[in-house]
Amino acid sequence: MRQVPGSSGPLASLLSAVPVTVVETHDDPADAVLFPEEEAVVANAVAKRRNEFTTVRHCARAALKSIGVPPAPILPGQRGAPRWPAGVVGSMTHCAGYRAAVVARADEVTSLGIDAEPGEPLRDPDVLGLIADEAERAALAGLGARHPGTPWDRLLFSAKESVYKTWFPLTGRWLGFEEARVELDPDGTFTARLLVEGPVVEGVELKVFSGQWIVRDGIAATAIVLPLVTPAVRS
Repeated sequence: MRQVPGSSGPLASLLSAVPVTVVETHDDPADAVLFPEEEAVVANAVAKRRNEFTTVRHCARAALKSIGVPPAPILPGQRGAPRWPAGVVGSMTHCAGYRAAVVARADEVTSLGIDAEPGEPLRDPDVLGLIADEAERAALAGLGARHPGTPWDRLLFSAKESVYKTWFPLTGRWLGFEEARVELDPDGTFTARLLVEGPVVEGVELKVFSGQWIVRDGIAATAIVLPLVTPAVRS
Protein backbone atom coordinates (compact mmCIF):
# COMPACT_ATOMS: atom_id res chain seq x y z
CA MET A 1 0.00 0.00 0.00
CA ARG A 2 1.20 3.52 -0.73
CA GLN A 3 1.24 5.37 2.56
CA VAL A 4 -0.76 8.57 2.94
CA PRO A 5 -0.18 10.61 6.14
CA GLY A 6 -2.96 10.05 8.65
CA SER A 7 -4.28 6.83 7.11
CA SER A 8 -3.83 4.15 9.74
CA GLY A 9 -7.37 2.87 10.23
CA PRO A 10 -9.15 -0.39 9.40
CA LEU A 11 -8.75 -0.37 5.62
CA ALA A 12 -5.17 0.90 5.68
CA SER A 13 -4.35 -2.01 7.99
CA LEU A 14 -6.25 -4.46 5.80
CA LEU A 15 -4.65 -3.41 2.51
CA SER A 16 -1.08 -2.80 3.62
CA ALA A 17 0.34 -5.47 1.28
CA VAL A 18 -1.31 -4.49 -2.03
CA PRO A 19 -0.56 -1.70 -4.57
CA VAL A 20 -3.36 0.67 -3.58
CA THR A 21 -3.66 3.98 -1.76
CA VAL A 22 -6.04 4.29 1.19
CA VAL A 23 -7.33 7.49 2.79
CA GLU A 24 -9.80 7.19 5.64
CA THR A 25 -11.19 9.39 8.39
CA HIS A 26 -13.54 9.24 11.36
CA ASP A 27 -14.41 12.93 11.05
CA ASP A 28 -15.86 15.37 8.52
CA PRO A 29 -13.00 17.88 8.05
CA ALA A 30 -13.90 21.53 7.68
CA ASP A 31 -11.68 21.91 4.62
CA ALA A 32 -13.57 19.26 2.62
CA VAL A 33 -15.16 20.98 -0.38
CA LEU A 34 -16.97 19.97 -3.54
CA PHE A 35 -16.64 20.93 -7.19
CA PRO A 36 -19.68 22.78 -8.57
CA GLU A 37 -20.74 19.67 -10.51
CA GLU A 38 -20.71 17.69 -7.27
CA GLU A 39 -22.55 20.43 -5.40
CA ALA A 40 -25.40 20.03 -7.88
CA VAL A 41 -25.75 16.34 -6.98
CA VAL A 42 -26.37 17.05 -3.28
CA ALA A 43 -28.03 20.45 -3.57
CA ASN A 44 -31.21 19.18 -1.93
CA ALA A 45 -29.65 16.54 0.31
CA VAL A 46 -30.00 16.43 4.08
CA ALA A 47 -26.92 17.30 6.14
CA LYS A 48 -25.98 13.67 6.84
CA ARG A 49 -25.97 12.72 3.15
CA ARG A 50 -24.11 15.90 2.20
CA ASN A 51 -21.41 15.32 4.82
CA GLU A 52 -20.87 11.71 3.71
CA PHE A 53 -20.76 12.67 0.04
CA THR A 54 -18.34 15.54 0.64
CA THR A 55 -15.92 13.82 3.00
CA VAL A 56 -15.60 10.61 1.02
CA ARG A 57 -14.66 12.67 -2.05
CA HIS A 58 -12.19 14.62 0.05
CA CYS A 59 -10.61 11.26 0.91
CA ALA A 60 -10.68 10.18 -2.74
CA ARG A 61 -8.95 13.34 -3.96
CA ALA A 62 -6.24 12.95 -1.30
CA ALA A 63 -5.70 9.37 -2.47
CA LEU A 64 -5.61 10.42 -6.13
CA LYS A 65 -3.11 13.18 -5.36
CA SER A 66 -0.77 10.59 -3.87
CA ILE A 67 -0.62 8.75 -7.21
CA GLY A 68 -0.16 11.92 -9.24
CA VAL A 69 -3.74 12.49 -10.38
CA PRO A 70 -4.91 16.14 -10.13
CA PRO A 71 -8.15 17.06 -8.34
CA ALA A 72 -11.29 16.53 -10.39
CA PRO A 73 -15.01 16.00 -9.81
CA ILE A 74 -15.98 12.45 -8.89
CA LEU A 75 -19.58 12.21 -10.03
CA PRO A 76 -22.01 9.32 -9.60
CA GLY A 77 -22.43 7.35 -12.79
CA GLN A 78 -24.63 4.40 -13.66
CA ARG A 79 -26.33 2.99 -10.54
CA GLY A 80 -24.42 5.54 -8.47
CA ALA A 81 -20.98 4.05 -9.11
CA PRO A 82 -18.28 6.75 -8.96
CA ARG A 83 -16.78 7.83 -12.27
CA TRP A 84 -13.02 7.78 -11.74
CA PRO A 85 -10.45 9.65 -13.86
CA ALA A 86 -9.01 7.74 -16.80
CA GLY A 87 -6.38 5.22 -15.80
CA VAL A 88 -7.68 4.88 -12.25
CA VAL A 89 -9.70 2.22 -10.45
CA GLY A 90 -11.19 2.98 -7.07
CA SER A 91 -13.91 2.51 -4.51
CA MET A 92 -15.45 4.61 -1.74
CA THR A 93 -17.44 3.77 1.37
CA HIS A 94 -18.97 5.51 4.35
CA CYS A 95 -20.99 4.67 7.43
CA ALA A 96 -21.66 6.37 10.77
CA GLY A 97 -18.37 7.81 11.98
CA TYR A 98 -16.20 6.58 9.11
CA ARG A 99 -15.41 7.46 5.49
CA ALA A 100 -12.76 5.94 3.21
CA ALA A 101 -11.53 5.83 -0.36
CA VAL A 102 -9.12 3.43 -2.03
CA VAL A 103 -7.56 4.02 -5.44
CA ALA A 104 -5.01 2.32 -7.67
CA ARG A 105 -3.60 2.69 -11.14
CA ALA A 106 -5.44 0.64 -13.74
CA ASP A 107 -2.12 -0.77 -14.96
CA GLU A 108 -1.55 -2.31 -11.53
CA VAL A 109 -5.04 -3.42 -10.42
CA THR A 110 -7.95 -4.76 -12.49
CA SER A 111 -10.75 -3.71 -10.13
CA LEU A 112 -11.37 -3.19 -6.43
CA GLY A 113 -14.23 -2.82 -4.00
CA ILE A 114 -14.42 -1.72 -0.37
CA ASP A 115 -17.19 -1.49 2.19
CA ALA A 116 -17.43 -0.37 5.81
CA GLU A 117 -20.27 -0.97 8.24
CA PRO A 118 -20.81 -0.52 11.98
CA GLY A 119 -18.89 -3.27 13.77
CA GLU A 120 -21.97 -4.85 15.30
CA PRO A 121 -24.55 -7.49 14.32
CA LEU A 122 -27.29 -6.55 11.87
CA ARG A 123 -30.05 -4.74 13.74
CA ASP A 124 -32.85 -6.32 11.73
CA PRO A 125 -32.62 -10.15 11.71
CA ASP A 126 -34.87 -10.26 8.64
CA VAL A 127 -32.08 -8.71 6.58
CA LEU A 128 -30.08 -11.92 6.79
CA GLY A 129 -32.82 -13.79 4.95
CA LEU A 130 -32.55 -11.28 2.11
CA ILE A 131 -28.77 -11.39 1.68
CA ALA A 132 -27.82 -14.99 2.52
CA ASP A 133 -28.85 -18.38 1.16
CA GLU A 134 -29.29 -21.50 3.27
CA ALA A 135 -25.64 -22.54 2.96
CA GLU A 136 -24.40 -19.09 3.99
CA ARG A 137 -26.76 -18.95 6.98
CA ALA A 138 -25.58 -22.38 8.14
CA ALA A 139 -21.95 -21.25 7.82
CA LEU A 140 -22.66 -18.10 9.82
CA ALA A 141 -24.25 -20.16 12.59
CA GLY A 142 -21.12 -22.30 12.78
CA LEU A 143 -18.84 -19.28 12.84
CA GLY A 144 -20.95 -17.63 15.52
CA ALA A 145 -20.73 -20.73 17.71
CA ARG A 146 -16.94 -20.91 17.40
CA HIS A 147 -16.21 -17.16 17.42
CA PRO A 148 -19.12 -15.46 19.21
CA GLY A 149 -17.51 -12.03 19.48
CA THR A 150 -17.43 -11.33 15.73
CA PRO A 151 -20.41 -9.75 13.87
CA TRP A 152 -20.44 -12.40 11.13
CA ASP A 153 -23.77 -11.39 9.63
CA ARG A 154 -22.59 -7.79 9.24
CA LEU A 155 -19.35 -8.98 7.66
CA LEU A 156 -21.30 -11.10 5.19
CA PHE A 157 -23.36 -8.08 4.20
CA SER A 158 -20.23 -5.96 3.85
CA ALA A 159 -18.41 -8.62 1.82
CA LYS A 160 -21.30 -8.81 -0.64
CA GLU A 161 -21.20 -5.04 -1.02
CA SER A 162 -17.48 -5.26 -1.82
CA VAL A 163 -18.20 -8.01 -4.33
CA TYR A 164 -20.72 -5.81 -6.11
CA LYS A 165 -18.39 -2.79 -6.16
CA THR A 166 -15.66 -4.95 -7.69
CA TRP A 167 -18.05 -6.56 -10.20
CA PHE A 168 -19.87 -3.52 -11.50
CA PRO A 169 -16.98 -1.62 -13.16
CA LEU A 170 -16.14 -4.81 -15.07
CA THR A 171 -19.68 -5.57 -16.25
CA GLY A 172 -21.92 -2.51 -15.92
CA ARG A 173 -24.58 -4.94 -14.66
CA TRP A 174 -26.47 -5.42 -11.42
CA LEU A 175 -25.47 -8.32 -9.17
CA GLY A 176 -27.98 -9.50 -6.61
CA PHE A 177 -27.09 -10.75 -3.14
CA GLU A 178 -28.22 -14.22 -4.21
CA GLU A 179 -25.87 -14.25 -7.21
CA ALA A 180 -22.64 -14.58 -5.22
CA ARG A 181 -21.98 -17.05 -2.41
CA VAL A 182 -19.55 -15.74 0.21
CA GLU A 183 -17.52 -17.93 2.54
CA LEU A 184 -15.98 -16.06 5.47
CA ASP A 185 -12.89 -17.47 7.15
CA PRO A 186 -11.83 -16.67 10.74
CA ASP A 187 -8.33 -15.84 9.47
CA GLY A 188 -9.57 -12.51 8.06
CA THR A 189 -10.17 -13.61 4.47
CA PHE A 190 -13.24 -14.49 2.43
CA THR A 191 -14.06 -16.07 -0.91
CA ALA A 192 -16.94 -15.03 -3.17
CA ARG A 193 -18.05 -17.50 -5.83
CA LEU A 194 -20.17 -15.97 -8.57
CA LEU A 195 -23.30 -18.01 -9.28
CA VAL A 196 -23.84 -16.23 -12.61
CA GLU A 197 -21.61 -15.75 -15.63
CA GLY A 198 -18.51 -13.92 -14.46
CA PRO A 199 -16.91 -10.87 -16.07
CA VAL A 200 -14.44 -11.63 -18.84
CA VAL A 201 -11.14 -9.75 -18.55
CA GLU A 202 -8.34 -10.31 -21.08
CA GLY A 203 -10.18 -13.38 -22.29
CA VAL A 204 -10.41 -14.87 -18.79
CA GLU A 205 -13.77 -15.40 -17.07
CA LEU A 206 -13.54 -14.43 -13.42
CA LYS A 207 -15.69 -16.72 -11.27
CA VAL A 208 -14.11 -16.21 -7.85
CA PHE A 209 -13.19 -13.03 -5.97
CA SER A 210 -10.90 -13.25 -2.94
CA GLY A 211 -11.12 -10.64 -0.22
CA GLN A 212 -10.16 -9.64 3.29
CA TRP A 213 -12.08 -8.48 6.34
CA ILE A 214 -11.33 -6.74 9.61
CA VAL A 215 -13.25 -5.52 12.66
CA ARG A 216 -11.42 -2.61 14.22
CA ASP A 217 -12.18 0.76 15.83
CA GLY A 218 -15.89 -0.06 15.83
CA ILE A 219 -15.92 -0.69 12.08
CA ALA A 220 -16.47 -3.92 10.13
CA ALA A 221 -14.65 -3.46 6.82
CA THR A 222 -14.13 -5.67 3.79
CA ALA A 223 -12.07 -5.26 0.65
CA ILE A 224 -11.37 -7.01 -2.64
CA VAL A 225 -8.41 -6.08 -4.84
CA LEU A 226 -8.30 -7.94 -8.15
CA PRO A 227 -4.75 -8.16 -9.51
CA LEU A 228 -4.04 -7.68 -13.19
CA VAL A 229 -5.36 -10.55 -15.27
CA THR A 230 -2.96 -12.37 -17.60
CA PRO A 231 -4.47 -12.64 -21.10
CA ALA A 232 -5.76 -16.08 -21.98
CA VAL A 233 -3.64 -17.96 -24.50
CA ARG A 234 -5.66 -18.93 -27.57
CA SER A 235 -4.53 -21.75 -29.80
